[in-house]
Amino acid sequence: MYFQHADQMWTEHPELAAGVVFATGITPDADAGPPIARFGATAEARLATGAESELPEIQAWRRTFSKMGLKPTQYRCASESLLRRFRKEGALPRIHPLIDLCNAVSLAYAIPVAVFDVAEVTGSLEVRHAAGDESYLTFSGETERPEPGEVIFADAAGRAHARRWTNRQSGRSAVRDKTATVLIVAEALHDTAADDVRELTDVLADELAALWPARPETALLSPAAARFEFPAG
Repeated sequence: MYFQHADQMWTEHPELAAGVVFATGITPDADAGPPIARFGATAEARLATGAESELPEIQAWRRTFSKMGLKPTQYRCASESLLRRFRKEGALPRIHPLIDLCNAVSLAYAIPVAVFDVAEVTGSLEVRHAAGDESYLTFSGETERPEPGEVIFADAAGRAHARRWTNRQSGRSAVRDKTATVLIVAEALHDTAADDVRELTDVLADELAALWPARPETALLSPAAARFEFPAG
């Protein structure tokens, strides 16, 4: 199995920085409260200086969504949606310790962080333009068809695991109590994206190793090293 961005994605978005974290041994009983509080405090401090829409990380995603023909205030990247809710409500709902941790890291860095249950991915996972015949399962159980040309996370079986790039993940590969092995993907396009994604993946790997009996593996992707091969076993 592997994860990659299609060549066309790197050509169309040369500013893209992407990193992955692969981990096994995930369980639903870890106490992620302390790191969640730390990352939340970082996000709160950043939001104290202005709205999430003013952050360079979010502005870069808004420009990218506009480039893709999407209205940025109608379709927001995942980190902007999280920051917006956090600013309004002061906290995010607890779902699963891994999801809660990744959401907190996304808040602190203002970078979209996607988490996929590897057991629900068939063969490969690729960020590419949709052909229009892929299937997308919503969290409510409905099936949708991404528009032709839409940027999706697609596996080898033609299932879309995320729509509009970083806008909305699928319920099919969402983390649940039975999830044990995950692929975490962070993507950014702002001026310091490469350094920030590198730091984010390193920090997240350290947190995973501290909370679970996991041995996280990380990688930074680029046009020259676009594919991450899932470790055997």
